[in-house]
Amino acid sequence: MKFAHLADCHMGAWREPKLAELNRKAFISAVDTVISEKVDFVLISGDLFNTSLPSFDSLKETVAKLKQLADLGIPVYIIAGSHDFSPSGKTMLDVLENAGLCTNVAKGEDVNGRLRLRIFVDPKTNAKITGMIGKKGMLEREFYELLDREHLEKEEGFKIFMLHTALTELKPKELEKMDSAPISLLPRGFDYYAAGHVHVRNTKSFPDYKNVVYPGPLFPNSFSELETETGGFYIYDNGELIFKPVELVKKFIFGIDCGNKTPDKVDSEIEEAIKDKDFDNTIILMRLAGKLSSGRPSDVDLKNLVSKMNAQGAYFVMKNTSKLTAPEFEEVQIETSNIEEIEEAIIKENMGQFKIKKNEKELIPDMIEFLNKEKDEGETNRDFEERVRKDVDKILEL
Repeated sequence: MKFAHLADCHMGAWREPKLAELNRKAFISAVDTVISEKVDFVLISGDLFNTSLPSFDSLKETVAKLKQLADLGIPVYIIAGSHDFSPSGKTMLDVLENAGLCTNVAKGEDVNGRLRLRIFVDPKTNAKITGMIGKKGMLEREFYELLDREHLEKEEGFKIFMLHTALTELKPKELEKMDSAPISLLPRGFDYYAAGHVHVRNTKSFPDYKNVVYPGPLFPNSFSELETETGGFYIYDNGELIFKPVELVKKFIFGIDCGNKTPDKVDSEIEEAIKDKDFDNTIILMRLAGKLSSGRPSDVDLKNLVSKMNAQGAYFVMKNTSKLTAPEFEEVQIETSNIEEIEEAIIKENMGQFKIKKNEKELIPDMIEFLNKEKDEGETNRDFEERVRKDVDKILEL
């Protein structure tokens, strides 16, 4: 028996066009590898898309590759992850399943107050596959607590359980605050637990829980993931587990300690770090941190430096300056407990540090109100961001 296990594809996650293109290419490359490996079937353990209403480009590429698998007689078994669902419970997976492109195995019924999951049998291998959906904030836990585990555990044959949940026993230290569930909530005695949701690759077996596998994201979904993770998926080949990395570009990662340095000094250190480098087909990840000795973070000439990197062939440059600070921003000291009073005190304390046209005391509360808006039901991320941007432009009179 040979199958592929993918998870957290997050098609449509990146707004930056070049990274969005890499995300799509990662899925295309993975499916091409799956076909060349001649697997019997494919598992996708949640978050195929980054939203319940994916963009046209993401949907088009995904459907094309799923159709290619269907035409070759390679079944795709899938579950919905926390990003696949809308608040109303709708998911694009229903459309894909109705088109014959995949089978959603997270289905069940109420039997005497217990959740009895349906078991799907792969026609070629007789593997028995079932699974549980994933929801934001571990809201799927209530389903696990109602799960008829005895029904699943007494089933014979090669069994696969698909899940989109962080398991406490496999949760990495850097994600210790992430909502999770104990492995004891899962049915025992399965031959493979195809997990998703945790964006860190990990595999482990426990007594009664063999082959618990997190393949990690198919393509990294953030700056920190690009720094630490290599996207990819697993092939299970008659008991052997093989990781298949999806590496479409090279990476050049570096950081600059800006503490007690002038912006000019930081500029020169960045120039030295990139000097004479060939960045052809390379993503550059640059992290700047520390408190400058003078000036502001904006005085670091990143625009010019990024242009130089691009001239050296960089595919894309990502910079992280979240921990780069300037001496002119002093720590705010307030003594109050009411939220509104805290906001007002912070605004008053920081007034004058930014040069803007409108009255800051009137402007900032309006900005807080508009930036606190939530996305409407069915509204795409792009439309939501555009709506907020227009509201902010109106406030700022841009």
